[in-house]
Amino acid sequence: MNDTAHQASSQATRLDAISGHYDRWLLGVVCALACLGVVMVGSSSISIALDYGVGPFHYLVRHVAFLGIGVGLAAWLMRTDLKTVESHNHWLLLGCFGLLIAVFIPGLGDEVNGARRWINLGVSSFQAVEAVKLLYIIWLASYLKRYSEEVTATWSAMLKPLGVAVLMVLLLILQPDFGSLSLILAITGGMLVLGGVNMPRMFGPVLVLLPLLAVVAIAEPYRVRRLTSFLDPWADPFNSGYQLTNALMAVGRGEWFGVGLGGSVQKLSYLPEAHTDFILAVIAEELGFVGVCVVIGLYALLVGRALWLGLKCVEMRRHFSGYCAFGIALWIGLQSFVSIGVNLGLLPTKGLTLPLISSGGSSVLMTCAAMGLLLRVSYELDRAQRQVARLRGEAAQPSAGTPSTAQPLPSQPASRPAAVNSVARGTSRLRQRVEPVIGRLG
Repeated sequence: MNDTAHQASSQATRLDAISGHYDRWLLGVVCALACLGVVMVGSSSISIALDYGVGPFHYLVRHVAFLGIGVGLAAWLMRTDLKTVESHNHWLLLGCFGLLIAVFIPGLGDEVNGARRWINLGVSSFQAVEAVKLLYIIWLASYLKRYSEEVTATWSAMLKPLGVAVLMVLLLILQPDFGSLSLILAITGGMLVLGGVNMPRMFGPVLVLLPLLAVVAIAEPYRVRRLTSFLDPWADPFNSGYQLTNALMAVGRGEWFGVGLGGSVQKLSYLPEAHTDFILAVIAEELGFVGVCVVIGLYALLVGRALWLGLKCVEMRRHFSGYCAFGIALWIGLQSFVSIGVNLGLLPTKGLTLPLISSGGSSVLMTCAAMGLLLRVSYELDRAQRQVARLRGEAAQPSAGTPSTAQPLPSQPASRPAAVNSVARGTSRLRQRVEPVIGRLG
């Protein structure tokens, strides 16, 4: 008995000693987008910085500083066990509401251009909703793991996360921030679908929410002007259509290969927010159609890799990790799609940055944090796969060199060596935890 316990303990020690590897494709594409962002922020912000009299490289230095802090935050999350992250899920949800309410506290919340979206930190302002996106994804991933069966079978379990999202939407309407509230609703719906929710049940909430969102969209005159200017920006090119017409001129001027890095004319005080919301237009002008295709390809690779990691995690019953990966993929995919669509005139103007590329301290920090969490998911997935391979190899070794005539009969389990029984039991338990489940995503 003592020998069996000792062998099981030794086996557990050997498994714990196995380390994983971070996904190289994911790490590579994140670094590529971040480096492209540094170059393009430097190129697009010089004229704006000179207009404000803060020095030509003010926004570039600021962007690099936030990127450095974001890399440190990502490195911390890459070394944090996902069980530790999951254990704080309720506090993270409270943090979401705390941040959204903090922007309305006098002296703490900052109002810019009539919107209260920022928290004053003294040295800088922080856009609360950027942190809310990541915290909410982590909480929802934990919820879907804990109530996976109920979400697929009952109305109440499905409506609870939708209710949480609606409460956040109400706070975002007060700020107002229509782009972020649409993004949070889309992430919620996407994660519920990937979590296995009964699809017919989703139609009811969707049919209720869509008309309400339409009412919110047309309730404010400036939103109506954005919609009409999007349909025909040239009808009022010096007022409501000013941003889009200048963005389209930048895109058209770039043609196939662009005018060259630093050669953009539209960034010279013609295109508003050239280093933030409309940075893709500057990329299109300086790097051309080919440059835009490279950017789209990088985002497609990032989102596709995140979805693949999520699927592999769910197949191994690592549901929290998988749902975190799904949520981050939906966030980055939807936000980049909207930002690219706005710059190309395919969608109405929204104040959403291009992840990892646009200048913006809050966005850069939280996107880096999300990438750190995603890389941790890839590390723990690779480690689990290595542990399973080790267990299967050890379980197969004792019988590999034994003649078939010496194999024990099914009616003689007691003749089996204790070590083999211990390894087999350990393999069986681990297999129950990580073996694929067919139809889990249905």
